Amino acid sequence: MKKTWIAILSIVAVLLIWGTTTYNRLVRQQEAVTKAWSQVENVYQRRADLVPNLVALVKNYAEYEQGTLIDITEARAKRAAATTVNMENSTESNLQDFQTAQDELGESLNRLIVSVENYPDLKASDNYRTLQAQLAGCENRILTERERFNEAAKAYNQSVRRFPSSLIAKLFAFEKRPYFEADAGAEKAPGTF
Repeated sequence: MKKTWIAILSIVAVLLIWGTTTYNRLVRQQEAVTKAWSQVENVYQRRADLVPNLVALVKNYAEYEQGTLIDITEARAKRAAATTVNMENSTESNLQDFQTAQDELGESLNRLIVSVENYPDLKASDNYRTLQAQLAGCENRILTERERFNEAAKAYNQSVRRFPSSLIAKLFAFEKRPYFEADAGAEKAPGTF
């Protein structure tokens, strides 16, 4: 009888240790996803903070299409409205709305940079070149941080879905996290239909 109790207690202890270890790993991975998301928001905010400087610089140098400035201002306002996605309650839809706002701001910035091509004095300005380099750096950081976010989400999602850790995930309501996805049509090379 004593051996039976020892065997039962041993099994319970092993299950308890496994459950605790699995739970702690899920928490660690969930926090990694949240941290990666914060970095994504951070680089998008940096880009948004550069926009007023770029617009002011361009305004000082040249008269340009007012529509471009309005588009940038509106896109920045939409981006500000969609500044954050709560990772605890994130959905594919929330993340898509956030990304749409970011894409609109990026497209507006690209149109502004193209309109600057008509102003050689502005292109030669050190301030403009510095801002343009910072914006290019921001776009690279955005891509990097989105990739890191997707990697963290993938590791977490795999743990949530794999057996036997999926048992602990279900027990403690660990939910799968959405990924950043490519824009519709991104699989086509520019200029092809």
